[in-house]
Amino acid sequence: MHKRILRCLLLACLSSGQLLAGTDPFVGKWKLDTVHSHLTDQMKVESAGANKYRFNFDGTTVETVVADGSDHPGLSGTKLSVTVEDTRTWKVVRKKNGRILLTATWKLSPDGHTLRDSFTEFQPDGSSFTVNYIYERTAGTSGFPGTWESTTSQFDSAFEIQIRPYRGDGLSFVTPAQGTTRDVEFDGNDHANPGVAPGLTTSGHRANGHTLQLTDKMNGKLADTREISLSEDGRTLTITVHQSGRANPSVLVFDRQ
Repeated sequence: MHKRILRCLLLACLSSGQLLAGTDPFVGKWKLDTVHSHLTDQMKVESAGANKYRFNFDGTTVETVVADGSDHPGLSGTKLSVTVEDTRTWKVVRKKNGRILLTATWKLSPDGHTLRDSFTEFQPDGSSFTVNYIYERTAGTSGFPGTWESTTSQFDSAFEIQIRPYRGDGLSFVTPAQGTTRDVEFDGNDHANPGVAPGLTTSGHRANGHTLQLTDKMNGKLADTREISLSEDGRTLTITVHQSGRANPSVLVFDRQ
C-alpha cells in the first residue's frame, strides 16, 4: 500500500497540440500510461502487542494502529483502519474529513511468503484507479508482520496529475485523487510542503529545458529524489522516483491530455 505518492498540477494552455508562447512546457494535464509504467514499493509491518501494529508505508513515517476495524489517527490528518477478516486477509481503509481516500485488501499466501494487495484510490469526483500489488517477504517469518517488497505494473485504470505555474518559474503538482498540491521552487533550496505531509520539504532544480530534478526530505532526512523529463515533442512526461533505501526506482510515464 504505498502509495501515497505524487502531488501535481493544473491544465496547460494548448492550441492544436502546440504550447502557447510563454507557457512552461511542463504545464498541463497528464494521464498515466499504464503499459509503460511500473511501481516499486516497500512496506513494513511490526507487531506492537495487543492486536496493535506499526505500519511504515513511505520509508519515513510510522503509524500505529489497533487492528479492530475502527479509525485511528494516521499521517497528514487522515484516519487509518485495519480489519482482520481472517488469518490471511486484512482490509485497510484510509479516510480524510469523512471521505474514503483508499481501500486495500491484503491476502497472504498459505506459505506466508507472498502478499497480494488490491489497492484502490478514490478521487473527489467519485472515480477511482486500482493497482494490484504482489509483495514478496524480505524479512519476518510468518503472518503479516515483516518487510514486504513489490515491483508491479498491474494498473486497472489510469491515474491523472495536473501541473500549473507557481511563483515565477516554479511549478505546482496537483494530485486530484488525493486532493493535495506540491509546490516547487527551482532555486535549490528546501521549501516546506505541509499540505502533502507534515515535515516534508522539497528542493528543485531545472537541469535543462526538458528535465527537472527534485529532492524530498522528511524532517531533514532524505526521502526520495525525482527526475521529471519531457519528451522532445512535449507529449510524454516521465517521472522516475528513487526512494531512500530502495534499490529499484518507480517509473511513471504520462501522456499529455
